[in-house]
Amino acid sequence: VTGASFFVFSGALKSSSGYLAKSSIVEDGVMVQITAENMDSLRQALREMKDFTITCGKVDTEDPQEHVHIQWVEDDKNFSKG
Repeated sequence: VTGASFFVFSGALKSSSGYLAKSSIVEDGVMVQITAENMDSLRQALREMKDFTITCGKVDTEDPQEHVHIQWVEDDKNFSKG
C-alpha cells in the first residue's frame, strides 16, 4: 500500500509497449501510465463515482506486478462542497 499526495494518470501508453499499465513514484505522488482505451474507462468510472482497478505489469506475465485501486468511500459526495 502506498500513500501519495497526488496521482497523475497518463493515457499515452501505447498498446505495442508490451505493458498493461505502468506505475511509478514521482516526488511525493504516483504516476500511472495507461492506454487511451483504459483512460476512457477510467474517466467514465470517475464521472459515475464507481470503483476502478488498473492492473500494472507486462502483458505476457501471468502474475501482474501491482494493482492501482481507485475506491470511493461512503459520504464522499459531500466532500469539499461549497
